[in-house]
Amino acid sequence: MIRNRALAAAASLAVCVCMLLAGCGQAADAPAETDNTAATTVEEQTAEEGTEEAAAEPTTAMSEDGVLLSNDASDFVEITDVVPDAILEIRYFSTYNFVGKRIDGYEEPLAFLTKEAARALKKVSKDLKKQGYRLKIYDAYRPQKAVTNFVEWAKDADDTKMKAYFYPELDKDVLFPQGYIAAHSGHSRGSTVDLTLFDMETEKELDMGGTFDYFGEQSHPDYKGITKKQYKNRMILRKAMLKHGFNPLPEEWWHFTLADEPYPDTYFTFPVNSKSLGK
Repeated sequence: MIRNRALAAAASLAVCVCMLLAGCGQAADAPAETDNTAATTVEEQTAEEGTEEAAAEPTTAMSEDGVLLSNDASDFVEITDVVPDAILEIRYFSTYNFVGKRIDGYEEPLAFLTKEAARALKKVSKDLKKQGYRLKIYDAYRPQKAVTNFVEWAKDADDTKMKAYFYPELDKDVLFPQGYIAAHSGHSRGSTVDLTLFDMETEKELDMGGTFDYFGEQSHPDYKGITKKQYKNRMILRKAMLKHGFNPLPEEWWHFTLADEPYPDTYFTFPVNSKSLGK
């Protein structure tokens, strides 16, 4: 009412007094200024929103040691969206791992891969299901934050609470020189997966003659100190993975990387949670 000059001129003194008592006198004195201020506020708000949107855009940066880091999760999918019957046992979300606590960056027990790696893994699953097996996933995409967590743990010589389970034959001071721990991991490129096989008939994991993440020669795929059956089981997994474009790691029977990985030089930083994929 007061912002309309014609009505304001015709208003009675009593109304003006009431409006002033109600705290509207300033608006009555300068209606045009108030309108301009409101318009400016909208423009400022729009600019702020634009800034927030820009901040959420994918970014890349170079790490201090010259590695390209990215927070862009747009080419990633959940493994179970592509391979619905895959079993997840995300060890780094739990306390049963070589560190003995949940690892930084694992905020939900999920497994991510690049779309290309997930499609290849689907073909692996299809082949193995015909043989009576399902895939069981221990780890896939690993945030750089998690790798840094491993590095910090490895530097702490006093923290050996999981030694008996995962590295009884080694001291922590050899983990860096022998390559068990490094500043960057292929997992952070998004096309590497750690897995085993689940027998649908026995409803148990296949016996691979060694546990996931065991630091030692026993984990080498061609290790001869296991039974013929255990070795055969390792080869069932290996054969299927190689057939569909994954390369093995000489030191770990469970570890495979898509040979034609889409991001061979990029290490990703987004956390493992559903929000990272926009869910």
